[in-house]
Amino acid sequence: MTIPVLEDALARYWGYTTFRPLQRDAMDAVLQGRDSLLVLPTGGGKSLCFQAPAMVRPGLAVVISPLISLMKDQVDTLVGNGVPAGLYNSSLTSAEKSAMVAGLRQGRFRLLYVSPERLVGEGSEGFLSLLAACNVSFVAVDEAHCISQWGHDFRPEYRQLARLRQLLPGISIHAYTATATARVRRDIATQLGLQDPVEHVGSFDRPNLVYRVLPRAVLKRQLLDVLSRHRQEAGIIYCTSRREVDALAAWLTAEGTPALPYHAGLGEAERSRNQDAFLSERVDVIVATVAFGMGIDRSNVRFVVHAGSPRSVEHYQQESGRAGRDGLEAECLLIYSAADFMKWRVMLESNGELNEANTTLLRQMERYAASVGCRHQHLSEYFGDRYGKDGCGACDYCLDELETAASPVVLARQILSCVVRVGQRFGAMHVASVLRGHASDQVVARAHDKLSTFGLLPNASVAEVRGYIQQLTALGLLRLTDDAYAVLALTAKGLGLLKDEHSVPGLTLARQRPPRKDVPRLRSRVETESWQDVDRALFDRLRAVRLETARERGVPPYVIFHDATLREMARIRPTSIDALLSVKGIGARKADDLGDIFLAAIRDHRPA
Repeated sequence: MTIPVLEDALARYWGYTTFRPLQRDAMDAVLQGRDSLLVLPTGGGKSLCFQAPAMVRPGLAVVISPLISLMKDQVDTLVGNGVPAGLYNSSLTSAEKSAMVAGLRQGRFRLLYVSPERLVGEGSEGFLSLLAACNVSFVAVDEAHCISQWGHDFRPEYRQLARLRQLLPGISIHAYTATATARVRRDIATQLGLQDPVEHVGSFDRPNLVYRVLPRAVLKRQLLDVLSRHRQEAGIIYCTSRREVDALAAWLTAEGTPALPYHAGLGEAERSRNQDAFLSERVDVIVATVAFGMGIDRSNVRFVVHAGSPRSVEHYQQESGRAGRDGLEAECLLIYSAADFMKWRVMLESNGELNEANTTLLRQMERYAASVGCRHQHLSEYFGDRYGKDGCGACDYCLDELETAASPVVLARQILSCVVRVGQRFGAMHVASVLRGHASDQVVARAHDKLSTFGLLPNASVAEVRGYIQQLTALGLLRLTDDAYAVLALTAKGLGLLKDEHSVPGLTLARQRPPRKDVPRLRSRVETESWQDVDRALFDRLRAVRLETARERGVPPYVIFHDATLREMARIRPTSIDALLSVKGIGARKADDLGDIFLAAIRDHRPA
């Protein structure tokens, strides 16, 4: 009986006529008043699973969100859709707080966004008394992994949310997150005191993301290559140190790509300004540490680069998942070196966190970086999903960008032998010089140009040889020593391969296939499909109209429309309000409010 009402709300306020996987099930749990836990990847429509039922179920839905910026963005979007939503946090003036309290007492809101501190922190009793009189229908805990000490963004204040069961008796509680292993899910349910919760876990695969991995060579050249594929598009570049963030942001700006830094070492005002500049599309590239992440609601991020490996596959999934939240194609590039993993081990050890669990997580990340195979399959299976597709058509391996070595065992033994013959006292650059037959001053001074391994790989580039060395390190055949200046050394497994060529069955090594001018780069399936029949010039015009409208109204552009909606407009070219309503992402309120502006732009456009 509730389904037609729910579908009507979905179409009227959000402009959607169908449900994404698990959305209907998650919404039904809310409407039935059953506690629930939902895990959906970023871009899977998680927020809609509590927003839409709030428009159907009588009363006030309370949404607990960890960041003020995230609350504001979501409330701005909801209000733009015609949904009576509000927020109550420390950013409000006294007058704004008084107006919110009056509105709550008068029943003017269906959704209220608050921080965990506001509900269960010091001095929250008065606010809870207010809510108790507002007919709260349910509580939604967003970013619920923050409650678990096993999660990657643990926030101690989330632990107090279990008190809600006593403070607001009789309500249902619903937890939502994009990334949670089975262990984290169990911890969330326990810490929130969920009662016989309905649990739904969506697929972790993001088919619109193109995954690539590169061994770190000349980083600036590698970054320029990525940027050349994404001119005038939004992207995030993650670095492992604040110093590198500042240096790269300054260098990119000097190179003609305006970029801003973001890290915990900046003042709060500067961080806020830089984040706002990115969200409002005054700048398209942000260079950041992982401090930049949660609460980034810009949906048209077309690339995420990791200029250094994260500490776990979970972190990588979460951070790279900030690309392509609108469902359109986006690129996720990991640029790594063996030194990244050594740095993490040193950092974890100095913090007293180098335990078996974290060592395992780091090793699994290293394994992903060195793997030669479908990356979508690797990530899906890591999180427990079965990947039934025969190739994803959206990673460097499946797009035929990797070239596997014809004789990987022979190649591996040549490299291992060279490491032994230079006395296991030098780093990757020196070993690469010897193998390539480059008689540098250092090579000649140590008579390494006389070694039998000198010049074994004369046609290989430095990047190629270093790439093989990174792979052998990740595969556990080589290691970096813990010395002040780390050098390459063989492991027992590497020594075993030197003694017995059959000791490592299934060994595969690969390099980046050299680009050929006469052979264009293959496009991912989703990129090909998403641009089919789209008038690109009209799409660019609609983006300009969106930006102008957003600035006039003082909201981020994605609050107006997502790129996916603009592409659909540029594909079908609607000429009336009724036709505009058939475009996915345009509900009745937005059609009334914005329809004339965008229809005029479509009418005025002259196809080339």
